[in-house]
Amino acid sequence: MNSNYIIALDQGTTSSRAIVFDHDGSMIDSAQQEFTQHYPRSGWVEHDPQDIWNSQLDVLKTILTKYNPQNIAAIGITNQRETTLVWERATGKAVHPAIVWQDRRTAAYCDQLKQEGWTEKIQAKTGLILDAYFSATKCKYILDHIDNGYERAQKGELCFGTVDSWIIYKLTEGKVHTTDCSNASRTMLFNIHDLTWDHELLNLFGIPLEMLPSISESSEVVGYTSAKLCQKEIAIAGIAGDQQAALFGQMCTEPGMMKNTYGTGCFMIANTGSEVVFSKNKLLSTVAWKINGQVSYGLEGSIFVAGAAIQWLRDGLEFIEDAKGSESLAASVEDTDGVYFVPALTGLAAPHWDQYARGAILGLSRGTTKAHITRAALEGIAFQVNDVIDAMAEDLGDRPHELRVDGGATHNNLLMQLQSDLGNIKVVRPKVLETTALGAAYLAGLAVGYWTDIHSLKEQWRLDQTFESRTEQHKVQQRKKLWDKAVKRSMHWNNSDQIT
Repeated sequence: MNSNYIIALDQGTTSSRAIVFDHDGSMIDSAQQEFTQHYPRSGWVEHDPQDIWNSQLDVLKTILTKYNPQNIAAIGITNQRETTLVWERATGKAVHPAIVWQDRRTAAYCDQLKQEGWTEKIQAKTGLILDAYFSATKCKYILDHIDNGYERAQKGELCFGTVDSWIIYKLTEGKVHTTDCSNASRTMLFNIHDLTWDHELLNLFGIPLEMLPSISESSEVVGYTSAKLCQKEIAIAGIAGDQQAALFGQMCTEPGMMKNTYGTGCFMIANTGSEVVFSKNKLLSTVAWKINGQVSYGLEGSIFVAGAAIQWLRDGLEFIEDAKGSESLAASVEDTDGVYFVPALTGLAAPHWDQYARGAILGLSRGTTKAHITRAALEGIAFQVNDVIDAMAEDLGDRPHELRVDGGATHNNLLMQLQSDLGNIKVVRPKVLETTALGAAYLAGLAVGYWTDIHSLKEQWRLDQTFESRTEQHKVQQRKKLWDKAVKRSMHWNNSDQIT
């Protein structure tokens, strides 16, 4: 393979990026463009599908103007998961705003399904908790709220897809409608055992098979970009949901290895190899990737709000001018002075799964300052992650000794130290923090022979810094008890049935 570079398209919740990697796995260049978030009602989160596409195409073209397309071996795609789009097959035009993974509008419908007894069956088939987080109820909502939605879908006039499918469809000008196993496993429509769309669940949600994408491996050439868009046809050769891509980028390729990504939310995945591990603690069983016919699974704990809490301190309360300022402000005080911040701004995910929980700041006094609240926000992120570590340790039968970390918030050394202290775990930060994009690049590069095998990729992983616990654990346990108390106070807040 003579081409010099791999491009990873990282389509995230708040921005689209194109990142260039070389043979050493080093990030050479990048372009990024933010796009608008829409909040039409409380608990609703939408994107304009055209904004997603335009921003992703713009950053790709920015990179291609600097790097000759002839020098690009392949493109890998990683994406915000669960976000749901429906578009016209003939025109490629979306028929409804994209319903974002954070959106809670179908929570009541999920409650109805739980009352009807679907919880265990859905988990057995998909590995997922019955929740509005996933794509199935979002797709049903769209079909229910457009004219003749079901009939048009049944005729094959409409396409359903997660963001990866949307980007691929647009890049190939409608020639390819596909997704990979990792993204499919986040829809609540996919049987993770036989790796096919599940007809019983399709019937339950009223989603015609005719509108669904084909299922690809995570590392294979699925199609080529339009030469009109990219000056030449470039192989699209890697697809993975953002958290699975990060797991691969961190080279957590052996069972038991674990990573946590600190972004808008936090997402922890442990590699469980060829075995599907079902959780007794409300964690998710998911497909990690499929390469050369071999499937690797993961056990995942999703946290809805992490970095988003810091964004809220910046934009909502105007405590800080930028996210980086949270570290210095929080470090200006020795502790939180008894303040606890539960960042359940869009409900609580793993291991609680309370879609009616809401954010809470407890323990306020006349002496409380914005520094105390900011430090409590960082601790709240770390406490949430530790709750998932505890649940995962119980499911796996062994507490991990090392947590590989990535994502923008890992630049915050105070947060990383708090994570180690509160979790009593070694926190390991790599030199390349863009592991989500790196994972997509690796998957694409393997498919076209840019890299020879996974072993050669493991040799590229480099350590930046390790954080180890410096706090006496009996003191941590006291703080955990108050954290647990604060979490309970935040739960069921927005559910009128729970008000007495």
